[in-house]
Amino acid sequence: MTEPDGDSAASLAPLIGAARRALVLGIGGGGDAVGALAVARQLQARGLEFVLGGVAWERFAVDPYPGPRPLAHIQGGERLGETALLIDPQEGARTPEGVHFCESRMAGFLGAPTVLIDITQGPEAASAGIEAAAARLGCDLVALVDIGGDAIAAGDEAGLASPLCDAVMIAAGAALPAARGRFLAVLGAGCDGELTPREVSARVAALARAGAWLDTLGVSGTIAAEIERAASTAVTEASLLVARAARGGIGATEIRGGLRTVELGPLAALAFCFDLERALGELPLARAVRGAEGIEEARSRLEELGVRTELDYERDRARAAG
Repeated sequence: MTEPDGDSAASLAPLIGAARRALVLGIGGGGDAVGALAVARQLQARGLEFVLGGVAWERFAVDPYPGPRPLAHIQGGERLGETALLIDPQEGARTPEGVHFCESRMAGFLGAPTVLIDITQGPEAASAGIEAAAARLGCDLVALVDIGGDAIAAGDEAGLASPLCDAVMIAAGAALPAARGRFLAVLGAGCDGELTPREVSARVAALARAGAWLDTLGVSGTIAAEIERAASTAVTEASLLVARAARGGIGATEIRGGLRTVELGPLAALAFCFDLERALGELPLARAVRGAEGIEEARSRLEELGVRTELDYERDRARAAG
């Protein structure tokens, strides 16, 4: 048995206690912003205001454009520097083809502005966007929320399919100014059909041994009901399974049109929160993309590690579609 390091105990409480408002970002693109709402509500219950947001990268089935969108492609919203957008709940934000981003739909659902981050220029530029949004909105804490657990993957898991967006956003979070509070949360273990719940548990244990595990937040019945309502307006499968897990759902559940199967259980209703700096030592994919000057360089760095990404998959789909 591998024993813990015996490092001094860390906690989420000091970060929350020192903050007034949190910028809560779903870091995997697609519907991660829906699940991120669960973490935002738990922070709110602890006295924080919040602003929700995510990444300008929709699933290919929603937006048949291969890769993340730069701000130049996005219609609507207020530019916050070169890589962040503030979305008005009335105006929304769309691709040139008229596809609304998940964050745009969540702005309408919440009746409050949301934030969209452009990762096409790489982690440092994305970090500047996160910092610009946090400063503009008075957010003194940044929560990076992954749905599924692929954000903390080692890189050799058989089902790993979309590590690039998470890796860039974690690297971006790590590049924020030291004075900006930040943490990483993983919610819905296995709900994206990539890492299994057992694999996610193994990665959580590795981060715990590194002294990175700060706290665990649960999804209440009230929060689950809100996620279900949000999922009716924003396209998501993984975040919806978080709500089902919180309601007692268990067993094999097909997603992605039957292409992947999730082993649902109570673990999926928990958000594991980590100290970002301590976690980085156990996150080889995020470390690999640090300093990349664009999304293509970040993709290439993961390819050098033998890791295939969602950008490769989407480009294959686009070529096949002609």
